Amino acid sequence: MTTNILSIAGSDPSGGAGIQADLKTFAATGSYGMAVVTALTAQNTRGVQAAQAIDAGFVTQQLNSIFADIRIDAVKIGMLANTEIINAVANWLAAQPTGLPVVLDPVMIATSGDRLLDASAHQAIEALLDQASVITPNMDELAVLLDEPRASNWEQVLEQAARLAARHRVLVVAKGGHLESDTCPDALVGPDGVLANYPGERIQTQNTHGTGCTLSSALASFHARTGEWVQALKAAKDFLASAITASVELKVGSGHGPVNHLTALWNGQGLAPAVDPMATWWQAIEKIRNEIDALKFITELSAGSLNFEDFNYYINQDALYLRGYAQVLARASIIAPDIDSQRFWAAAASATFEGEMVLHRKYAVDTTAQPSEITANYVNHLSSCGEDYAQLIAAILPCYWIYQDVGARLAAANHPQHRYQDWLSTYASAEFDAATLAAIEMVRRTYATANPVVRERMWRAFETSARHELLFFAQAGLRA
Repeated sequence: MTTNILSIAGSDPSGGAGIQADLKTFAATGSYGMAVVTALTAQNTRGVQAAQAIDAGFVTQQLNSIFADIRIDAVKIGMLANTEIINAVANWLAAQPTGLPVVLDPVMIATSGDRLLDASAHQAIEALLDQASVITPNMDELAVLLDEPRASNWEQVLEQAARLAARHRVLVVAKGGHLESDTCPDALVGPDGVLANYPGERIQTQNTHGTGCTLSSALASFHARTGEWVQALKAAKDFLASAITASVELKVGSGHGPVNHLTALWNGQGLAPAVDPMATWWQAIEKIRNEIDALKFITELSAGSLNFEDFNYYINQDALYLRGYAQVLARASIIAPDIDSQRFWAAAASATFEGEMVLHRKYAVDTTAQPSEITANYVNHLSSCGEDYAQLIAAILPCYWIYQDVGARLAAANHPQHRYQDWLSTYASAEFDAATLAAIEMVRRTYATANPVVRERMWRAFETSARHELLFFAQAGLRA
């Protein structure tokens, strides 16, 4: 399913910025682009000679016309020109479904230095900032939004971005493009500080017309395709760097020339690659996975020094967990949207029931044992997702993926004299590896067709289950 991205911005007749740059970027990054025009400009690579704002009521008519007929997966906002248009866009956004991703590029100052936003509109745009998901100001615009002097170094840029993020409870892309240095760093900053750093080398060129429009549009497009901001910004930054580097292939104007948005297509490379959301999720829980690897239970189980009391406690809780987990898998089979998915989850439920019985027979599980609070909370979390197939299978996935990941290392540590030789041999098998890959692919396919709100629920369910996995492995070493 394609992603549909709406640009709300001004027109640049020279093609390097505004809606023209946005539509090229959407196409090059694999999205279907739409545009609501807010202003007409007379401009070229040397500057802006004139601007004519569109009537605010007509801007609203354009927005309503699109929304009445077409699904919108993300919105990119650029030049808004005056207070009336800003208020019209803000009112339209307020009527949209919760969770619609909005990338706001607060276009106030062009690459040429020309001011593009009426000074009286600054107060109006403050309210619009609260409706954005991500704001992408350059250093000059960041200073204007905070009513502060422009930052003179990268540390000050990050400090200003953090204050703006905290003021409006949004993410802010801190950009170092206007720094006088050989590097060109960017960062994603949230209300609590820096979320991710993106170092970069400065590309020596004067072809920087429309770079802000291009980055914000690519960010909206990649987020719509992946549902995640950190990796989407990395992909957008890489796309922009490639477009700037390839700008030498163009011969457009005598001033600040445009970037080459379509270099990948023209050179036969196809679409700019999207980030695999499953790879993004796996990377995002790296800290949790590292904490699991460092647990006393895991390290001692691997070494063969784990005491039998802790081992037996884990076995009993695992058997209790598997009973609830099998029921959750059966639920996934019932609500799955197609026959192949129904068969997969039904087979998984059956295999889990059989595995739980093996635990009883082989390790003499105490049938009178009660679930710990940690075990019960994990099962309850899975069960709470049972009315939403997409959310449910995302919650199920860590039990496959983390178990397989940990199990591969435990199996690698096995040897004939290992105290838990027979147990470790159950941790890795070709069958379980194949089942894990199949589960990942099912979640990936479901994510690809989900809207942004569902994608966010899927990620939260996955992350929460990963945290439950950590607590579950840890509980044997924490028991009284």
